[in-house]
Amino acid sequence: MAITPGERALRNNIYYLHHIFTPLFLTLVGVRLKVEGSEHLDPKQSYVIVGNHSSALDFIINGHAFPGVFRFLAKQELLKIPVFGFIVKKMCLVVDRSSAMSRARSVVALKQQLAEGWSIFIYPEGSRNDSDQPLAPFFDGAFRIAIQTGAPVAVQTIVNIRHITANGAGLRPGIVRIVWDEPIPTKGLGTADIEPLKEKAESVMKQRLGFGN
Repeated sequence: MAITPGERALRNNIYYLHHIFTPLFLTLVGVRLKVEGSEHLDPKQSYVIVGNHSSALDFIINGHAFPGVFRFLAKQELLKIPVFGFIVKKMCLVVDRSSAMSRARSVVALKQQLAEGWSIFIYPEGSRNDSDQPLAPFFDGAFRIAIQTGAPVAVQTIVNIRHITANGAGLRPGIVRIVWDEPIPTKGLGTADIEPLKEKAESVMKQRLGFGN
């Protein structure tokens, strides 16, 4: 499928955000990123990417370690944030979580993005986890889409981000690890496999965060 000029511009903008702006910004505030496991990823493969979400920084960090480009699923409330909301509108698929119709449309749009060669990124916790637990309970959506489309699930875990952003007093200098585990295949899986797939991704993240068995 040929890439339209509009899509090429979008891909370029996302690449610049993740691979040029992100490291420059983090360097200025004294935060270093250490990427592990990116050799597991095929830049030509479309993935359903799932990651933990416990910091406002996650959005700009998530894509830095990915060899390709992806579209985020973002909640509509983010559009209200000055400047950041403009970026979200241009680069993400936006969903109104209070609207069943919007949620249904977002699922169709996410599947279409996968069919067009994009990867998609969904926070399975639904929103930022501000609790004292390593992860909030996962929703089914990302794993249902992965199984329905046959896209592998790429699990990304951001480690040490809470130390960097602790106490709401700005950013502390330090190292943030971005860990990719080997993608989980979904070919041949069905509806009954959604829960086991979700549990496997959750277990991988907890182990990386130091809370696994």
